[in-house]
Amino acid sequence: MDIAEVGRQFISGLQQTSFTEFIAVIAGIASVWFSRRENILVYPVGLINTTIYIYLSLKGHLLGEASVNLYYTIVSIYGWILWSKKDQVSHSNVLQISKSSGRQWTGQLAFFAAFYIAIFSALSWLKKDFAPEAIPWADAFASATAYTGMWLMARKKVESWIWWIATNIASIPLYFIKGYVFTSVQFLVLLVLAVAGLIEWNKRAKQHQPVTALRP
Repeated sequence: MDIAEVGRQFISGLQQTSFTEFIAVIAGIASVWFSRRENILVYPVGLINTTIYIYLSLKGHLLGEASVNLYYTIVSIYGWILWSKKDQVSHSNVLQISKSSGRQWTGQLAFFAAFYIAIFSALSWLKKDFAPEAIPWADAFASATAYTGMWLMARKKVESWIWWIATNIASIPLYFIKGYVFTSVQFLVLLVLAVAGLIEWNKRAKQHQPVTALRP
């Protein structure tokens, strides 16, 4: 496939984009923008995106993506609760942006591996009769990184953005191939925002680090 053919498919895909998908994409981009700013609106706006994509994914027989967005919806409610908690004395947020320890990184990798194996196995079995559009290894990678990133986002971990970057890189060609061109564009925008989010949250994590007193 040459560049001209890719361009024709891109334009054709945009023309076929439904109003529902358009709303979902705008909500998705807005929610990531809010998350970069550590704004609680990330969750109510994000829920618009995830619920629409559950519908679109089921309609397109994209079971891996549907499961991801169902998971997003559940964890978004969980994250909304955590982000909303205030200290009774200072009235500041109880949960602050922080970096993962070495042990937490190990846990994240194990979390990712478990979901990757489970999703890959399920999609490989379902592909034959129920989900012919599935690409098990790619769907499993995009889904497992997203599962990990969403969980860490709810916990305000800087590393959530690293997992989001991996998700976006995998999802750009994945959705393009499956005909969701505007959604593919969304992931390109989200990739840029994820890089910006990683930089921003790194700065904020440093601000929240306790200052160690200097010994005389």
